[in-house]
Amino acid sequence: MTEPVIPGLNDEELPHLLQAAARSGATSAGYILLRLPHQIKELFLDWMKRHFPQRLTRVQGLIQGTRGGRLYDSRHGARMRGCGHFAEQIGRMFEVSCRRYGLARQPRSLSSEMFTKPTIDGQMTFESIASEA
Repeated sequence: MTEPVIPGLNDEELPHLLQAAARSGATSAGYILLRLPHQIKELFLDWMKRHFPQRLTRVQGLIQGTRGGRLYDSRHGARMRGCGHFAEQIGRMFEVSCRRYGLARQPRSLSSEMFTKPTIDGQMTFESIASEA
C-alpha cells in the first residue's frame, strides 16, 4: 500500500516506489491519496510550512483540486482517491506503473480452509457463554 500520495510533493515518486515494491516481491499494490480530516489539516499545513514552505501554496492548491476545492472530502469513494483531473492523472500513473512492474494482478484470495479452532483447556467458547445466559 502506497500512502499517503501527496499531490505536488511525492506523487512523482509512485513509479519508483512501485518498482522497488515489485523488486522486493510484491505482487499487487494499492494507493490512497492524502486524507486531511479534522485537526490533521492544520497539522499537515504546519508541517508543510516548516519543511516545504516554498511548495505549500502549490501543494495546498493541488490537494484542493483533488478534493472539490476543499482540503478534505469525506464522501465514500472520493476520500481515498480524490476527484478531478489531477486525481485522475495520479490514478493513471499508478495503473501504468503497476502494469509495467507486474503489480496489476488481483491480490490472492485468502482461504480459511486450513484454520482449526483452538482447543485450549478451560477456554470458554461463544456457545458455552450463550448457553449460560
